[in-house]
Amino acid sequence: QVQLVESGGGSVQAGGSLGLSCEASGSRYMISRYCMGWFRQAPGKEREGVAAIDRDGNTNYADSVKGRFTISQDNAKNTLYLQMNSLSPEDTGMYYCAARFLCPGTTLRRELYNYWGQGTQVTVSS
Repeated sequence: QVQLVESGGGSVQAGGSLGLSCEASGSRYMISRYCMGWFRQAPGKEREGVAAIDRDGNTNYADSVKGRFTISQDNAKNTLYLQMNSLSPEDTGMYYCAARFLCPGTTLRRELYNYWGQGTQVTVSS
């Protein structure tokens, strides 16, 4: 059974940085075989796509995070990462990693993703 476990969330002041990790288990070499993404959900809002990466390393970012967030992966560790810099209170929310087995592509449409983690909370104070 495929499992995605996020870590690295926390509280930070505006302008600060955080790095998130998502470790995949239950499927060997999952990160390298699937297309992966990061999503977030703020209270009272819909879950939105933040960043995505395909098996070739192509990336896609939401306009709101371009130039500040970086998605990457380590195939040997079966782990997905999201480096977040210049954080603002608008970045506050629960962050989820997700995987989809229909590749290629770097879509940010959440309905196209098949597996989800439980999420890690990111809180940015002003």
